[in-house]
Amino acid sequence: MDRKYNDLIGEILESSGEKDNINLEGTGKPLPKGYVQRDVLQNFQKIAKDAGYLPPWLKLQKEISALLLEAETENDIKKINKKVKEYNALCPVPMQKMLVRLDEVEKARGIWE
Repeated sequence: MDRKYNDLIGEILESSGEKDNINLEGTGKPLPKGYVQRDVLQNFQKIAKDAGYLPPWLKLQKEISALLLEAETENDIKKINKKVKEYNALCPVPMQKMLVRLDEVEKARGIWE
């Protein structure tokens, strides 16, 4: 090994003859300061947010909030609770929420906003 580090992708590209054919935007420029100060997850979250990505559990949260505005019957509550269970299965544990009851719809609207 004549290098201080392994560049597996670089080696694959060199051996295939494709390394010289790649023109990537920003090649040769230093990384932004914020990029090296954050960990991999934080960088992913920023890139995803900038691209408009919304996790499935946040989409469900918006759906549940909209459904609560029109909830009037037990059947409506059953549909909402089915979505709440799906939401709880997808979201981080600290963000999980209780099932909704018909007599507490107003309270639930405030929680799900």
